[in-house]
Amino acid sequence: MKTMALAAALAVVLLSGCGGSGSGGVAQIGNASAPESAAVGPARADADSTAKDATGGKTITSDVKVTAEERQIIYIASLTVRAKDVTAAAERAKTIVTGAGGHLSKEESSAAEQQEASATLEFKIPPARYQEVLTVLGRDLGKRLSMTQGTQDVTMEIADVNSRLKSAEGALASLRSLLGKAKTIGEVLQVEREIQNREAELESLQARQKELAAQVGMATVTLRLMGPAAEVLPPDDDPPGFLGGLAAGWRALVDFLKVVVTVVGVVLPWLLIVAPVVLLVIFLVRRGRTARPAAPAAPEETPAA
Repeated sequence: MKTMALAAALAVVLLSGCGGSGSGGVAQIGNASAPESAAVGPARADADSTAKDATGGKTITSDVKVTAEERQIIYIASLTVRAKDVTAAAERAKTIVTGAGGHLSKEESSAAEQQEASATLEFKIPPARYQEVLTVLGRDLGKRLSMTQGTQDVTMEIADVNSRLKSAEGALASLRSLLGKAKTIGEVLQVEREIQNREAELESLQARQKELAAQVGMATVTLRLMGPAAEVLPPDDDPPGFLGGLAAGWRALVDFLKVVVTVVGVVLPWLLIVAPVVLLVIFLVRRGRTARPAAPAAPEETPAA
């Protein structure tokens, strides 16, 4: 009976952990979240709801404040600027971002000459200063060549992760309490196996929660600085389907022709030296064959009578 009771309790814990992913009212990460009522109907601030009584026709007014749910947005931008001095422009960009409360997260630079130098810097910037910093970087560092911006609304994903995290924590606590009630080795092993699974799920959810919080808390700006003579390569992301394949095929053809032209350019100076020698050798060999006397023909034998 105790074994059946423990198995039933374990099943209840697992079902409650699986069904808790859709629950609401969980604290949001990143910015402050709105109450659950804001997600049900259209958001409006300080609205008075007025309804007529069905029996007497009287109006009943209640002060219900509905606040708009603050969205959780990830901001991403990419900026390419041609600068006269790449090193000085990079230092200037760091100063601008630091002054806005951001920081440098990644930096790559080439070791070419100043005219062909290039650098790629990835900045993390507070969302409130994101547009301002982006404008200043494109204006003060040199000539802006290109700029792309993108946003991603992760409000629902954050709510789902938080809800699943809360359910996983509750299920893990229940499993640990069941472990103390296990009597046999089989029961202990079964509960410990479920605890390990829940702990792995919990760690994965916690990692995803931290990642989303970092992405929402700081906008990401990738700055590419190009020297006056540096070649600006086209972006790598091609449109899907036929157009993407056509663009990739055309680039492959151009790269192949560049290789062929380069090989011809390397071999051509050698051909100018080797070709006359080869032609002279061929001429001498043919001349020697022509000047050699022909062997006398053998006399024909007369058939015997």
